[in-house]
Amino acid sequence: MDRLEQFKKSFLHALRGLRYVVVHEKNFQNELIIACVIVIAMVFFEVTRAEMIVLILVIAGVLVMELFNTVVERVVDILKPRVHPYARLIKDLMAAGVLVTCILAVIVGFLIFFPYIAEMLGK
Repeated sequence: MDRLEQFKKSFLHALRGLRYVVVHEKNFQNELIIACVIVIAMVFFEVTRAEMIVLILVIAGVLVMELFNTVVERVVDILKPRVHPYARLIKDLMAAGVLVTCILAVIVGFLIFFPYIAEMLGK
């Protein structure tokens, strides 16, 4: 198998995984909707290129954390709590990681968008 075929196969596997989370994971769906709203706000407020880069990185960080959370949840689901009492704790810790990432994303978004919103409201 040549490199291009290998790459194509890997890419298709990745798309299948992405499709899975988009179709089956409610939190990922919610985060995608919020990401779309943020992208629309970036265009509407004409944020600077640097602000746009930061916002895109923050959005990507939240989505990647949610992907990691899904992976860990599935692995722990396979093992079940009967394997180890820490199974639930592991899932809770991953969820906490997503929560912290989301909180930081909201803070970054607030810091970037607040001046634009305040200016629009005339304050």
